[in-house]
Amino acid sequence: MLARRALLASLAVLSLAACGQKPAASGAGDTLTVAATAVPHAEVLEFIKPKLAAQGLKIDIKVFNDYVQPNIQVAEKRLDVNYFQTLPYLETFNADKGTTLIPVIGVHIEPLGAYSRKVKAIGALPDGAVVAIPNEGSNEGRALLLLARNGVITLGDPNKALSTLKDITANPKNLKFKELEGATLPRVLDQVDLAVINTNYALDAKLDPSKDALLIEDKNSPYVNYLVGRPDNKDDPRVQKLAKALTSPEVKAFMEQKYRGAVVPAF
Repeated sequence: MLARRALLASLAVLSLAACGQKPAASGAGDTLTVAATAVPHAEVLEFIKPKLAAQGLKIDIKVFNDYVQPNIQVAEKRLDVNYFQTLPYLETFNADKGTTLIPVIGVHIEPLGAYSRKVKAIGALPDGAVVAIPNEGSNEGRALLLLARNGVITLGDPNKALSTLKDITANPKNLKFKELEGATLPRVLDQVDLAVINTNYALDAKLDPSKDALLIEDKNSPYVNYLVGRPDNKDDPRVQKLAKALTSPEVKAFMEQKYRGAVVPAF
């Protein structure tokens, strides 16, 4: 009986001591979850990952192949920030979904390109050619602007960023447009006459925009890709540390050497 009482007393002391202890740190405070598309965004993040780790910040990169879930998951606080989109896309997404995501810093430009495996020049497109374009609002408008600026079609307002097929006022070659999800465009390249593809998906499909694109945006494109967060975390020191790393001279040199004009630093 005495031994049993002694054991119970010892357990009580241990229990009280445990109650007074602080829980072990999980390390989550030093980790930032970042949503990104594979190329070039995740590649750029992987490049700066060791540098950030040396500064005490771990980044957990979540790779997505679509443009919707990275925003949804940041808005719902399942992820901290994302890096994949242009400002026109972000503004359209916020308006359509009722989210309040905000740009943190502009990082790079990916000139949009038009590709074909059936013709060697844009002027060789046959009458009635099938042209695949992204179905996302801002990217659809961007694709139509690229075609319009190169005389393929005419738009009612040649500067309207959110142009749609309804804005086409002249289509001399009677092109037939297919609106498809951006990620699928490289996969249908053999099935259409022309496809207008975002550079991240083009690079992922081993296309070289500087060599393979029949048309490509010039380097003055206003479509900068941003690091994006929420009003509650845009000033978080971890987010600001990531923003600084993404716009460092090292990243600029990395982009210029690796992508050779397919990805252009915007800082």
